[in-house]
Amino acid sequence: MKTALLGLMQSGKSTIFAAISGKAIPPIGATAIEEAIVPVPDQRLDWLNTLYKPKKKTLATIDVLDLPGFSFTDEHGRAAARRLIGQIRTADMLVLVVRAFENPTVAAYRNSVDWKRDLAELKTELLLSDLELVTTRVEKLEKQVHKPTKTQAQDKAELAVQLRLQEAIEAEKPISSVIQTEEERAIVKSLGFLTLKPMAAVINVGEDQAGQTIAVDGPISAVTMCAKLEYELAQLDAETRKTFMADLGITESAAEKFVQMCYSTLGLVSFLTAGSDEVRAWPIKDGTVAVDAAGKIHSDIKRGFIRAETMAYADLKALGDEKAVRAAGKMRLEGKEYVVKDGDIINFRFNV
Repeated sequence: MKTALLGLMQSGKSTIFAAISGKAIPPIGATAIEEAIVPVPDQRLDWLNTLYKPKKKTLATIDVLDLPGFSFTDEHGRAAARRLIGQIRTADMLVLVVRAFENPTVAAYRNSVDWKRDLAELKTELLLSDLELVTTRVEKLEKQVHKPTKTQAQDKAELAVQLRLQEAIEAEKPISSVIQTEEERAIVKSLGFLTLKPMAAVINVGEDQAGQTIAVDGPISAVTMCAKLEYELAQLDAETRKTFMADLGITESAAEKFVQMCYSTLGLVSFLTAGSDEVRAWPIKDGTVAVDAAGKIHSDIKRGFIRAETMAYADLKALGDEKAVRAAGKMRLEGKEYVVKDGDIINFRFNV
C-alpha cells in the first residue's frame, strides 16, 4: 500500500512525514521525493506477542512518499509540480496536507494562511494534471484511429472513452461517473488518474488547536494534526511521550492517527496470524473472503485451501488462551466464502 503526501510550500507536510516515519525533516528546498516504510501501530499484536512469545512480531506497513512542497504561483513552480505529480500515479492513495497554523517566522503561501483555499487549489491542480493526461492521450488516439492497424478497433473504443473523460474533467465531474463497463474501468486504471484515487486531508494546526476537529466540505475525510508538536513528541522515549500526550490531552500519536485515516479511506481491515514462530497483521480490503485472504499469505495456501480456523481477537483476549476459546465454542471453521473481519485470528488449513 503506497500513500503519497502532497502539500503546498510551508504546509508542514515534511514535518508530518518525519513525525510518522522517524526520519529527519528534509532540508528546505529539497527537490527529491522522500520515501519511508511506516509500521502500522497495533496494540493487538503487542498483546498476542505477550501471550504466544513468538520468535518474531511483524506489523503491517504503509509505504509513504513525501513530495517536495508545491508552488503554483508561476509557470516554473507549476512545471516542477507537474513533473513530481507525474511520478505518483502508481500510488494507492493521496493525502493532501494544508496549513492552518499562524507563525510569523514561517512565510505563508500566497502571503496568507487559508487552508480551505489551499485545499481547493491542490484539488484543482490534480484535476488539471489529469486533464493534461487525457488531452495528450486523445491527440495520440485521434491520429492512430485512421491507420489500418490491428488495434484500430480497440483504439476507436478507447478514444470514445477518453473523450467522455475529457468532457467530465472539463465540467469538473467525477471521472467515475462516465465509466460504463469493466473494460472501460481497465483502460482508466492503466493511466493512473489522480482524481480517481482515494484522498484524505491533514489539516496542520497550531499547538493551541491540537486535538480539535475541523470539518471539511465535500467527500474527503480529514484529520487535524499539529505537525510541530507531533514531531517533538516523536523524538521522546515511549514513557516520556505517553506522559506528555496525557498532559496535552492527545490520545493518539501522529502515526496512529495517520494510519487509521489511511485504513478508513482505503477501506482496509487487518486479520491476524499467531503462533510460536510469529504474530503478524495482514491488511486486506474490507469484504475480502477467506480464500483470498489466504492468498495474501501465500498463493499455495489459497490454491490448497480447506478451511479457515478462526477466532475473534476480542474472544481470545477475554478468555485468555486458545484452549479456553475452544471450550467456550468460540473457535470456528470457516469456508472459502467467509468474509474476514477486522481482528480475526486465522489459521488456514490447506493441502497442496
